Amino acid sequence: MPDNDPVAQKKMGRSIMANRTHLVVMPGDGIGPEITAATLHVLRDVDRLLSLGLTYEDVPIGFAGLKAHGTTMPDASFEAAKRADGVILGPVSHNEYPPVDQGGLNPSGVMRKRLDLFANIRPAKTRPGLPPLCGKLVDLVVVRENTEGFYADRNMFLGSADIMPTPDLAISMRKITREGSTRIAETAFRLAMTRPRRKVTAVHKANVFRVSDGLFLECVRAVAARYPQISYDEKIVDAMAALLVRDASVFDVIVTTNMFGDILSDEASEISGSLGLAASLNASHEHGVAQAQHGSAPDIAGQNRANPASLIGSTAMLLAWLGERRSDERLTRAAELMERALDATIVKPEWRTGDVGGTLGTKAFGERVAAVLTGLAK
Repeated sequence: MPDNDPVAQKKMGRSIMANRTHLVVMPGDGIGPEITAATLHVLRDVDRLLSLGLTYEDVPIGFAGLKAHGTTMPDASFEAAKRADGVILGPVSHNEYPPVDQGGLNPSGVMRKRLDLFANIRPAKTRPGLPPLCGKLVDLVVVRENTEGFYADRNMFLGSADIMPTPDLAISMRKITREGSTRIAETAFRLAMTRPRRKVTAVHKANVFRVSDGLFLECVRAVAARYPQISYDEKIVDAMAALLVRDASVFDVIVTTNMFGDILSDEASEISGSLGLAASLNASHEHGVAQAQHGSAPDIAGQNRANPASLIGSTAMLLAWLGERRSDERLTRAAELMERALDATIVKPEWRTGDVGGTLGTKAFGERVAAVLTGLAK
């Protein structure tokens, strides 16, 4: 190819870019920058080992965005996320932000709403060496609808669904749509098809929310009828909370609405070992965002005490999601290696962080996972 051939150069440029994966990194608040740095340490090692062609763009959100741009979710940061192949989102301290009219937007809520990240996938599984609280091995996934429900910032075109008509009256409105219910059910059943037990449990409160959860169940049942290979049952949410405590091992894929899914997934993760290990992926048909299931823990920020396992696992989920969409075995292999490295690290008490009985700090844990991963790759 002649050096000055613009057509050939353009084709080569497209070929190079096709082999690259551009990730936007949003470190967030509190422990966010620390666990994000540890995650990137692991990610750079797996990239080096498997030649993934990862590129990174660090953008400010949260208090860093507020300080630099007057808002916790700068437009430029959102646009970068929208263009990216995937996003790594650190936890945010949105309860400490100023009012919305003073720039205090919840970056997580903004991303979920504006990128239509309708599926929040939250696995809860027992890690080797950490006995589950229910006494039996847990391996389930909560598939949580992510854009509707009681979440006031996500279910109105304009304004909030949490209103106060008088100083003594507060009203919250819940939105459930046929489209939202159907697509989250489809996500759950497709996921169940990839798992050995092939079981889906729909969680609801249709005995009280007869209309809204009635619509949700109608949609889930319609999807279930198209998947005769999948075992399907239904549980009322309060019974489900008790059943998880009794024996979470009997469940496989749990599909539910936004708030129920938020609560039950935290419960399941704690039962399976620790919320600090709980991974989470937010996804639409076009966008994927890795986000630790826990919060920003400002009380231990900057102390090198936070457990980065959740964000490392979430980033592995993002790579697996990208690998499936692109049929890219390198990304799929990278995700598997990161998961295996987490297991192989956590199994040894001396290699854990303090929240799960170990002695390592945030940085050292990330370095240990990366070293274990390198060994596994060889």
